[in-house]
Amino acid sequence: MSKTLLFFYGTLKRGQRNHYLLAGQEFLGEAITMPLYRLHAVSSYPGMTLDQDDGLSVKGELWAIDDATLTRLDEFEGVPEWFIRADIAVRDCFETVQAYLYNKPISSGVISSDEWPFAV
Repeated sequence: MSKTLLFFYGTLKRGQRNHYLLAGQEFLGEAITMPLYRLHAVSSYPGMTLDQDDGLSVKGELWAIDDATLTRLDEFEGVPEWFIRADIAVRDCFETVQAYLYNKPISSGVISSDEWPFAV
């Protein structure tokens, strides 16, 4: 059975409210992206976007996800309307890793950071 490596940075991480959706999947460890991304407070959850000019190294978790769970996660994340699943660059990882990137415009003045939950 094939597995997809996914980077999670928000409500799907261990200890967060939607983590139950990863039941039965393999936690590979904590991970950090290359400084090309940014987390934004888009609602009661974060959205990660590509920011090649002013990006940060986003902190999160790396998981190996089976195809059935991947299909459920795509639906949960509202792919492709709200999020898209795209390849990202993760430090010290030479395999293909994907993450859910926010697929809506970000309003100016929205809080952004390298880790969620955001410190206030």
